[in-house]
Amino acid sequence: MTYYLTTILVYAAVDILACLAISLQFGVSGIVNFSFIIFQAAGAYTAAVLSLPRDTANGGFQNYILGLNLSFPLPWIAATVVGAVIAVPIGLVALRRLRSDYQAIAMLVLSVIASLVVTNTPAFLGGAAGLSLVPQPLSDKFNPYSDSYQWAFTIGALILAVIVFFLVQRVINSPYGRSLRAMRENEAAANALGKNAVALKMTVFIAGGAIAGLSGAILVGFITIWAPSTWLYPETLILFAAVIVGGRGNNYGAVLGALLVPVGFEEATRYIPPFGPPGLIPALEWVCIGGLILGFLWFRPRGVLPERRRVFPPRRQVAEVGNPSASRD
Repeated sequence: MTYYLTTILVYAAVDILACLAISLQFGVSGIVNFSFIIFQAAGAYTAAVLSLPRDTANGGFQNYILGLNLSFPLPWIAATVVGAVIAVPIGLVALRRLRSDYQAIAMLVLSVIASLVVTNTPAFLGGAAGLSLVPQPLSDKFNPYSDSYQWAFTIGALILAVIVFFLVQRVINSPYGRSLRAMRENEAAANALGKNAVALKMTVFIAGGAIAGLSGAILVGFITIWAPSTWLYPETLILFAAVIVGGRGNNYGAVLGALLVPVGFEEATRYIPPFGPPGLIPALEWVCIGGLILGFLWFRPRGVLPERRRVFPPRRQVAEVGNPSASRD
């Protein structure tokens, strides 16, 4: 029971981090980042190869680069940095000269290319077999199979999710966040007001990449394995569905969507009794997720918890509040 609860809570923390990153990029800034899973995978691979010993250890049954056997928290910090760093070249390619619809297509293609490259390069990151036996944080000092360790890992993951939530909340409520929303609504008008749309997109793209890298590090540190089959591009669609259902542009909506779709919706399908041909239930799960996205886009496009609209009073009304005698003139 302990392992089940901690697994659910760790996955919830990871999905909350991912949905916060997508909400910051897609909900607040209007960037349709269909390559999001690349950043999460980059963070997971970075944390894994920095935690693992040389590939000649453990019988030499897997091949990968580095293998530095670094102690916690260095692999997680490096994963966050790598997630931010790889956002720079991807952003320079996809965000500078392409319209939003072409940006989405370009990022989707990059996601497919990255998966194929890693799958077909066994000496790089293990190829299709991926990486296994990734050391859990502080496993050399504590028993990673004990209940106390599982709960400590879970609480640590949830604390990181809370910290990132408040950081993202500060960003979207700042003048920088208002500039992002202005760019989302009308990029040409934002440029006319002196806002550098490319710079805004790049900074928020890098911030989202860093959060994604951290989420990947937490996940690989918990499940201790990672392979290309775990980061195919449809996984990004689940996270987008969560943000759309919860409410784009609203951090509380992103958290709610993470709990409803990746955690709640997928977990509920485990209790469906098997029927029909093999693979029918997973296929129906994808059909239901697609129907969920279409249903919310049609009937409630702003999600369960819509973004709060900021309405400013007319200038005359503001003047009357500041100078009551003006209303009597």
